[in-house]
Amino acid sequence: MYVAQLQFKLIADTDFGSAEAAIRRYLEALIFNGQLLGREFPTAWQQDSFSSRVVLPAEDALLQKYHSARGTEALEQLAAAGLAYPQLQLQGMDLMSQHTDPCQQPGFYFLYSRFNDTCSALRCGEHFAPVPLYQLKTTQPDHEKLIRWQLQYQALDEIQMQQSRVLLKSAERSLQQLNSRLNKQGRQLARQLEHANGKAVYYALYSGSSNDCSQEAGKTCPGCGGNWRLAQPLHQLFDFKCEPCRLVSNIAWDCQSPS
Repeated sequence: MYVAQLQFKLIADTDFGSAEAAIRRYLEALIFNGQLLGREFPTAWQQDSFSSRVVLPAEDALLQKYHSARGTEALEQLAAAGLAYPQLQLQGMDLMSQHTDPCQQPGFYFLYSRFNDTCSALRCGEHFAPVPLYQLKTTQPDHEKLIRWQLQYQALDEIQMQQSRVLLKSAERSLQQLNSRLNKQGRQLARQLEHANGKAVYYALYSGSSNDCSQEAGKTCPGCGGNWRLAQPLHQLFDFKCEPCRLVSNIAWDCQSPS
């Protein structure tokens, strides 16, 4: 990931309200297409321009060829608000973020997210590294539905990870039960990505607790009831994988030894 500044220079008379709305519209279009990461973009007024601090998944993420139709339209509308096309200044790699997947053509993907992730929810099957969403085909205008799903997923994951947990059981059920509304949405999004890109997308089903740890290692696939235990954990994370159901999961964290 890369930290960068986007500078929007004034090219005509405008007011703060119009300029702010145009910049917000453009940056949100980039966020919902996976070209920017995060939900906040601090923006400052600097004499004759506005400057926004952003995080990019890759150095070339803001090339116009990656824009969605919504992003292109928002870019063109900047001029109506008296602003020039933004000038990009890369400041360097973000030391606090995960690095983008190096694969040019991953063989398969995982749809996976955790509460503290600041990256794409799509991971390379070979390296388990984040894959920028703008690099993928989609059946939708952009990736907004996937990003909004990820925000909900992370919010629930954070609830059930807190030491003093409120709504623990509700959050845990949403994350762990295959047919929860959250997981149904996620699996549908995974299927759509698979259909659009012609590559398998496995949904990572979270398992934090179990009613019976003695049975946990031998549990069957919740989708088809088949044997899905792997001989060796995949990416030192997934103990289970079901090809037909496109599911991966883990032995419940509460049942794993501290070592």
